Amino acid sequence: MNAADRQSLIARYAAGVGEVEKAMEGLSESNLSAHPLPGKWSAREIVHHLADSETISAQRLRRLVVEDHPVIQGYDQEAFAIRLRYNQRPIAPALEAFRAARATTLQVLDALSESDWSREGMHSDSGRYSVETWLRIYAAHAHDHAAQIRRLREALGQ
Repeated sequence: MNAADRQSLIARYAAGVGEVEKAMEGLSESNLSAHPLPGKWSAREIVHHLADSETISAQRLRRLVVEDHPVIQGYDQEAFAIRLRYNQRPIAPALEAFRAARATTLQVLDALSESDWSREGMHSDSGRYSVETWLRIYAAHAHDHAAQIRRLREALGQ
């Protein structure tokens, strides 16, 4: 991946919070917990997932940069949603955690040297996992969930 590709993905990563906030605009409190699409998370669950995922991803990136060949542990996101009662909790703190994790991680990304971009570890579920792999995944992550929220809104007629 060249520097221009990285910068494009970093810009996409930076825009992720805004995309989620835009997708959430005007969504009624009663519809936050609705499941209009069978087997899919509610908007509230998506926001809590983003908060937890961003916190975990922030640590993953830092470990890749600081540690030599770290093992990046996967986690069961469905268990998180159920056991941490995502659909029963207010979303304001989760949105703030999501914003803060992205903001501090953008600082880290902006400070990476060329050699930092080649650092890698091993993901417990998917194998080889590099800083560039991390960027590809998380540049798209919030945008994918914003699209999911828009599909929920459409199903709810909102």
